Amino acid sequence: MTLGPLEYTVIGFRKGNFDGSIAREIGKVVDSGIIRIVDIVMIDVDASGNTAVLEIDAKDDPAFASFAPLIRDRMGLFTAEDIQTLAETLPPETSALALLFEHHWAVEIKEAIQDKGGFLVARATIPPEVLEELSEELAAAEAAVALA
Repeated sequence: MTLGPLEYTVIGFRKGNFDGSIAREIGKVVDSGIIRIVDIVMIDVDASGNTAVLEIDAKDDPAFASFAPLIRDRMGLFTAEDIQTLAETLPPETSALALLFEHHWAVEIKEAIQDKGGFLVARATIPPEVLEELSEELAAAEAAVALA
């Protein structure tokens, strides 16, 4: 079985702001076949910095019910060390949803590349915030040139 590239994303939010709406949006991308959820955990950090980890697939909490259809192919690849490392980056009184997902859209592309003896040379993810910041800097530089 060919796997597409794996990526993890950690979505943080203040306690009490988790209502299942995030799962609905992720579900749209899963249902379309763009990504496949490989692992997902909820990390909770209390006011004292103590960490609790909730395995989403083991919860009956209605807030997590919307994730049930998204994790049918879950592989459980996050290690305890991975989760601890992620938890250490969270401020107190914060929760985070850690998602490990496969870029499922890339599977057939990967197979086509391999069939022709090709191989991946480099890959990087550039967050949209970086592009937005760069765009703002370019606009400021253009405005400065225009005023000169």
